[in-house]
Amino acid sequence: KANYFSKFSKAPVICKLVGRKVFDGVGQPTLEVEIYCTVKNYEKRICSTVMSSHSQIPENALPGTTEADEKERNDSVNTAVEWVNESLNTTLRDMKPTEQCKVDKMLGEYFTKKVEEKREIQKQEEKEVTLALTSCTPSATALPGKKKAERPGFRLFDFNIFCNTDIDKDPVEAVLCGSLAIGGTSLAVAKAGATISRIPLYLHIALLKCNQDSPKEITLPLPMVTLLKCEKLSPAKLKLVKEVMLIPPVQLSVKQGIERVLDIQKEMIRLLEPPGKMPQASKRISHLGCLITGCDNVEQPLLLMQTACNNIGLELGTDMYLAINCAAHELMDYAKGKYEILTGMFKSPDEMVDMYVELINKFPFIIALIDPLRKEDRQQWNNVCCALGSKCYLIAEDAATYISKLKIDQNINIPTCSGVVLKYINQTKVSDLIELTGLLDGQRHITILGSPDGESSDDSLVDLAVGLGARFIKLGGLSRGERVTKYNRLLAIEDEL
Repeated sequence: KANYFSKFSKAPVICKLVGRKVFDGVGQPTLEVEIYCTVKNYEKRICSTVMSSHSQIPENALPGTTEADEKERNDSVNTAVEWVNESLNTTLRDMKPTEQCKVDKMLGEYFTKKVEEKREIQKQEEKEVTLALTSCTPSATALPGKKKAERPGFRLFDFNIFCNTDIDKDPVEAVLCGSLAIGGTSLAVAKAGATISRIPLYLHIALLKCNQDSPKEITLPLPMVTLLKCEKLSPAKLKLVKEVMLIPPVQLSVKQGIERVLDIQKEMIRLLEPPGKMPQASKRISHLGCLITGCDNVEQPLLLMQTACNNIGLELGTDMYLAINCAAHELMDYAKGKYEILTGMFKSPDEMVDMYVELINKFPFIIALIDPLRKEDRQQWNNVCCALGSKCYLIAEDAATYISKLKIDQNINIPTCSGVVLKYINQTKVSDLIELTGLLDGQRHITILGSPDGESSDDSLVDLAVGLGARFIKLGGLSRGERVTKYNRLLAIEDEL
């Protein structure tokens, strides 16, 4: 009887949002959003999500840059907590968590309003600076020998410092302070909608993408597992390769694929240990959850991988494939207009294309190159796609960081490439991902859901990847709890399906 009458009860609605500052896997502050709903007249905590934090600061940045980034991140999280607990708490009250599009529309409008407010403040500040500069110019009527008093707390700025001196470098998109609140709330609402509908989050996302029609079939993304992170500090000479990743063959289950990767990892640890010494591999684990090593040339990590596989009876190109994250945007020397691929060795964008063609011909088991060039080198992206498009995937990650910039009038604003790594960061909303992956599917691009640098132990990213039908998922290595949690979620979904 109770179950029968419960069908007639009022649908749960959001009654409270709680935002709080928490820490991610690398100790950086980030945002947690909790959702409370009124269920059968009682206030009930439904779920919470923790956002991952993303940094644009390269690893070799100066200490001053890193400190400024940390301060900015802290301010942004504090602002996001304020937005969630105050404005968004009021805005979303009494809305159904199952109405994702409606919620995301309101979140989008709120964010646009905040962007406009920020612009107005900047305009006002610019006016004040202009007035101050004008008032600093000695007037014709000033008495001789009298010096005009300087405004207290104001000094002349050299505006050239702030100008972008790199002619062919796109300016870094400013992230609005507090933007995490939008992404965090949208994802928390999706999670609450799934909980209330009593279905897993991946199915809830798949239904939203299919406009509530049951998806034909749910397929799991192939994991891109980072095994090696190539150190770029001396004495290592190699700068070109940031990550070497393993991709299991499609015929294996996720479980079999991960077990095979772990076998290769064990052998790799053995190969990297100096002979006669006690194992110290734990000291060489990156925040990405993978092994760290320095290399002297491009071929060294690839031959090391080949040896590790051969030693345990596996063949690269049949039993396992490789992907390389080149992170080319971190290699550009703007004074020379060339990429520094090895210490002191530079290549022009055209020479980079020739080098990749040579590399793939020599190592055909590499089936994906991520960020082989900066997004500004569009002609060279075209050239490398023409030359290698049939042999491997050419994927844009940094070239596609901002989801807000990717979509322009039903087109994808990215260089010519095979696919895109999407990251759920800042003001990204669940609806944005659904719309964008729909467009990517239509244009025959592959979608990869990627893990940001500062990962949290929230495993929602895996459900998003499964629900959106991503071809690959890029989660880092098989160490560090916040990354392993996601691999475990992928295994759990495989069991369910």
